[in-house]
Amino acid sequence: MNFTDRIKPTDKGITTYLDDLKNSDYQIPTFQREVVWEKENVKKLWDSIYKFYPLGSILVWKTDVKLQNHRQIGGHQFSDAHFARSEYQYILDGQQRTTSLLTSLYGGNIEGKKGFDPSLYVDLTIENNTETDDEHYKKRFLYIDEINDKDGEYRRNTPNQKKFNDGLIVKLISIKEDFNNLQKKMIKHPSVDLNFDHPYIEELGRMKQVLDNYRISFIELKGIQVAEVCQIFERINQAGKPLDIFDIVVAKTFRPDENNDGFYLRELIDNFKLDAIDKGNNSQFFNISDFDYLQIIAILVKENIENSGVKNITNRYLNDIKTEQIEAIWENTQKAILKTFDFFENYLNIKTPQLIPFRYFYLTITNYFYENKKPDYDFLKKYFWFYSMHNDDLLSNTTDINSHIFFMNKNKNEEEYKFDRFLINKNTLRNATYSSKGVWSRAILSLYSSKRPIDWKNTDKDVISHNLFTSTDKPNLHHIFPTDFIEKNPGKNNFNKDSLMNIAYLTQLTNLDISNKAPLDYIAEYDKNDKFENVLNTHIIPNDILGWVREINMPEDALDKFIDLRVNAIISELKEILDDIAFEVIDTQENEEGDN
Repeated sequence: MNFTDRIKPTDKGITTYLDDLKNSDYQIPTFQREVVWEKENVKKLWDSIYKFYPLGSILVWKTDVKLQNHRQIGGHQFSDAHFARSEYQYILDGQQRTTSLLTSLYGGNIEGKKGFDPSLYVDLTIENNTETDDEHYKKRFLYIDEINDKDGEYRRNTPNQKKFNDGLIVKLISIKEDFNNLQKKMIKHPSVDLNFDHPYIEELGRMKQVLDNYRISFIELKGIQVAEVCQIFERINQAGKPLDIFDIVVAKTFRPDENNDGFYLRELIDNFKLDAIDKGNNSQFFNISDFDYLQIIAILVKENIENSGVKNITNRYLNDIKTEQIEAIWENTQKAILKTFDFFENYLNIKTPQLIPFRYFYLTITNYFYENKKPDYDFLKKYFWFYSMHNDDLLSNTTDINSHIFFMNKNKNEEEYKFDRFLINKNTLRNATYSSKGVWSRAILSLYSSKRPIDWKNTDKDVISHNLFTSTDKPNLHHIFPTDFIEKNPGKNNFNKDSLMNIAYLTQLTNLDISNKAPLDYIAEYDKNDKFENVLNTHIIPNDILGWVREINMPEDALDKFIDLRVNAIISELKEILDDIAFEVIDTQENEEGDN
């Protein structure tokens, strides 16, 4: 195919397009499901057509791929479960306009408007006004509920009812299909009196010209893989929802339910979540994105089905997943996903997906649990912290995933394996601040969470169980050296007061109790509890701060000293976890100071 023919602008007459639609020449995939039908918007749409204004292009994807499509649009039947073509034409952008045009011309049913007839009528007595603020369209285009006076019961409609009876308000579809009879009837109307130049006759002719000559613009995509289709859609439809590869795979793998042999991926995943909830599992991890679930499936198909054709987890290969492949792995996939979520929650004490540093962990760890009868949890813990806290991003692309799986499979298959050197930079820890999407922020907060921190005031309370993330993705974090306190008492501190080294998980009540009090004051109160020193250990907080409090002697650079002490405490914690792995610590701040 010529490269220029891959993306081709074209056009088609409006009635030809709608007739082709009724003949099943176009399909609307089920992922195009958000139609908001409003009377006023449909009238404006037809007013633009009446004035021959452009409507914007309809995006059509021509492909041999069969997707699950809407069987009905606006009450019109388009295809059955066995519908097949050598080439399908899918409307990717333009469903709203298409549905509005189809139902206003051919009638039908509008969801949520039971009993309403969406067929459009035209009042030919409304004169054409060229003013840019013209609102004549509100009277020119009418619905039957604006015409029918129900034998005089709706008096406001009586004038329109009379015009309708006299043939001056006509159905839009009648202009298309019965123009000659309409014209004959109108020419005999007393007000027209055989005058072919009469404004009513001219208006009828104008509407016929509109239906005969108005052309819909199309952008046709042909010979293009689904990954590029998604990218094109997103760039064209900047204000709308991006075309989601998950929705395309759902539509493509759909199989009608015949003889209990149906398949619907979205329902499969939803039922997996609902079944877990029914069994009392209310894990937040079930709320990972549909795309995450899809990539988990892809990696398991790739690793466990020979010659699957799924060589990667990019959109290009996600599009190649087949229904029977998902069915082949699904039973064991569910078990592996449950074990993955359980590992995060109950072995690492990470209660929310917002803290997982790399979303690719879902893929690598689920693959490790897949059909693994003897998972090594000590290995998994080392694996998680090694790659979460390593100074280099070692799990940020699909190439990394393949090397991770190769490495983890050695443990899974009871073969020899060895972790590479672990590298951590003190300065990276010092400078890490809270970010709901930052890798280092998530990694450090995950480490804090894994220690099962205890509340400072109520030392019998587990903080994490009372510290779920909110809708803003921000947990209840406390500055150990409150920000207002540091601003009012800067001392000789140079480090960032918002450093995660100055952060601890606390319950909201304790956080409010501390407010902006000086550390000497509020820690002294909590230190009266004999358990408090052990409580600080659950937050990886060095006990040096207790020495300052007990001696009532806070150094002028206490924040800086504290941050460095906590950096060292975190490094000691990691050394203990990664006990048999080569461990290297660097400090780029020292190098920077040396350069000065």
